[in-house]
Amino acid sequence: MKRSASLLLGTSLFLAYSQLCLAINPSVVIETNKGDITVELYADKAPITVKNFLGYVDSGYYSGTIFHRVIPNFMIQGGGLTEQMKEKATLAPIKNEADNGLYNERGTLSMARTSDPDSATSQFFINIRNNLSLDKRGGNAGYAVFGKVTDGMYVVDDIAVQPTTTKGPFSDVPVEPILINEIYVKANEKPIPIEPIRPEKQPAKPVESSVDGPVPAKIKAKDDSAPSAPKKSTETAH
Repeated sequence: MKRSASLLLGTSLFLAYSQLCLAINPSVVIETNKGDITVELYADKAPITVKNFLGYVDSGYYSGTIFHRVIPNFMIQGGGLTEQMKEKATLAPIKNEADNGLYNERGTLSMARTSDPDSATSQFFINIRNNLSLDKRGGNAGYAVFGKVTDGMYVVDDIAVQPTTTKGPFSDVPVEPILINEIYVKANEKPIPIEPIRPEKQPAKPVESSVDGPVPAKIKAKDDSAPSAPKKSTETAH
């Protein structure tokens, strides 16, 4: 009888733990005109970043935005500009969680920002390769990793090799727009409660840096000592 009770308790605890894990680390689908990308979010390691991202997701903010910056063998960046290359208004920036023990490895999802470590808002990027120069170390503030692609990496690789051009102040812009139709939480997955956001009511964020997003280690950003991305949109990894 004791053994049965223990077994029942153990099973209950396991189920409760499984549901907790599901609630803490939900997966989202980034639906693009090139295919779908599924990403697991690490809310247990980057709670501030994931809550911020899910707030934008829940509000429908990402629908109609593009991957505006793609660099082969480096990363693809999106989540802040429309097809007309207009920057969308954002909420207040968040704290940089690059010290969470996660690394900018191939397939990871990270926050883009300006030269200010705590300037990330809506823009994100997916690493095409292991970009350890983007990790927090020494005087480098790093870029916060908060998820990883679990399905559709072939879509990411395809986007990364699309022909690019320069449009106004933005470089590495795909000639054919890479549209984000929608980002949504996968069915049957209940993310941690989030407060709805209304970005349309927020003032547009001013451009703070000539670089917006991460840049390959061999490229030196003009206004930041940390390795970062090429010319910017509004947010960029440095």
